[in-house]
Amino acid sequence: VQLQASGGGLVQPGSSLRLSCAASGLNLDTSLIGWFRRAPGKEREGVSCIGGSDGKTYEADSVQGRFTIAMERGNNTVFLTMSNLKPEDTAVYFCAAKTIDTWVGVFCRLAEATYWGQGTQVTVSS
Repeated sequence: VQLQASGGGLVQPGSSLRLSCAASGLNLDTSLIGWFRRAPGKEREGVSCIGGSDGKTYEADSVQGRFTIAMERGNNTVFLTMSNLKPEDTAVYFCAAKTIDTWVGVFCRLAEATYWGQGTQVTVSS
């Protein structure tokens, strides 16, 4: 399994970005997949996750109403659309996945993934 994250960059506060996670060798229908981030000096945080079998999603309180996760099954890709970005969203963003064995919210909060991508840097600064 390989997870290839892309789409990060340097943007101003209030801007939008869309991150992509291309998953090869992974069956999305039987997986939990999500986005996690690590900011300098902070713990890793589950940002938004999705269940491949039912499409249910989970978003952290810090991104509610601003970030949206979506799955494109045909291309085996998961997207994270981020809007109204804030400086505190600055972090390295990783996509990660595991076979479904728990609720999507538990997966996101505990970040107990089996597969991890390499990360993409998102910097929000004026």
